[in-house]
Amino acid sequence: MTKKNSKSLFENEQTLIKKLIAGDQTAFEYIVSEHHNIMLSIARAIVGEAFADEVVQEAWMSAIKALPKFEGRSKLKTWLLHIVSNGAKSRIRRENRMVSLDEGWESVPADKFDQIGHRLDNVSPWEEATPEALLANEQLQSIIEETFQQLPAHQRAVLTMYDMEGIKMDEICNILDISASNVRVLLHRARTTLHHSIEKYQDKV
Repeated sequence: MTKKNSKSLFENEQTLIKKLIAGDQTAFEYIVSEHHNIMLSIARAIVGEAFADEVVQEAWMSAIKALPKFEGRSKLKTWLLHIVSNGAKSRIRRENRMVSLDEGWESVPADKFDQIGHRLDNVSPWEEATPEALLANEQLQSIIEETFQQLPAHQRAVLTMYDMEGIKMDEICNILDISASNVRVLLHRARTTLHHSIEKYQDKV
């Protein structure tokens, strides 16, 4: 069965969930094809490359076991990413690689934000042409990747979900178990850090 036919067959999420609970192999192959890559991206953003595959595999096993209790209060995709997020954060704690998932919040002066977390100097989203221009420069691409990897885990995760994967703000809140104002602050801080790295590079050339 082609992916197009599978998508048509499983357009009703409740039908898909029932088939998954019943052990339907086609249904399982469908959700893996639909969601595995983004689950891997989120895991990498939070826990790093070394453990991402293992975290995602554990997330799939947890999801399969928990499916009969899934109440459909959120989208299946959001629920899966929430499981990945929790698994990745637990793995960080087990590996003792971070003191706190919120480490690095003060990387930008606090007076850059108002009381509800909005950026006062309004760092803009990326220009539409920026990704192509950045990717064309290998040295700058390397600097951006290095800066991204040095961001605190929550900042990497929010930036990955919102700017790279196009996930909505309310879904990110559910996935990471944080408020909308915190998501906005984390996104602004991540963007600001990357912008500063780009500006620092451009000042040298």
